[in-house]
Amino acid sequence: MLDVAVIEEPGAAESSLDPIRSRILAALAEPGSAAMLAGRLELPRQKVNYHLKELERHGLVELAEERRKGNVTERVFRATAASYVISPSALAAVSPDPSRSPDQLSARWLLALGARLVQEVGSLLTGAARAKQRVASFGIDAEVRFASAADRAAFAEELAQSVAGLVSRYHDESAPQGRRHRVVVGLHQIPAPTPVDSPTHRRRTPDDAPL
Repeated sequence: MLDVAVIEEPGAAESSLDPIRSRILAALAEPGSAAMLAGRLELPRQKVNYHLKELERHGLVELAEERRKGNVTERVFRATAASYVISPSALAAVSPDPSRSPDQLSARWLLALGARLVQEVGSLLTGAARAKQRVASFGIDAEVRFASAADRAAFAEELAQSVAGLVSRYHDESAPQGRRHRVVVGLHQIPAPTPVDSPTHRRRTPDDAPL
């Protein structure tokens, strides 16, 4: 089972978003048959069996083993991954295009960059899985708390200059065996958690105020 699988085909994306099928996928973190799943999810076995066939058809679940019980063969399935990400390529006609309106200060442009990241890395993972190879990658995840909007702006400016300097130093357009890589650096405020007792509204505190 993979840690994360990327869904690129529209049919598979549609299948995974069905409420019952998403519950089945979650339940199949532990292998089970249609009868076992029916008990776990409190659903009719016939309905579970139908949805299992659709999930299998789209490669979201796979046969783990077959058990012979008298004259009946019980098919045991498992999810192909612990979690799934739907690539924007599943909505190719309307997927975000960062080149349309590049704006470093736009949250929508940052979202478009993230969507392109999912699409490109997903494509790499799919190809690498077929070739039974690993994808060379690198990521940084950090949190920073700014005292003011001015500090955030200064940080963004210094970060931009640092990245530009590194790109200028290492970029070699003439390298015959060179491989192109994409560098994406994003900065956004972390959304505050929503209290259970107030799912849709709460007063804004100084910590929540946008910088």
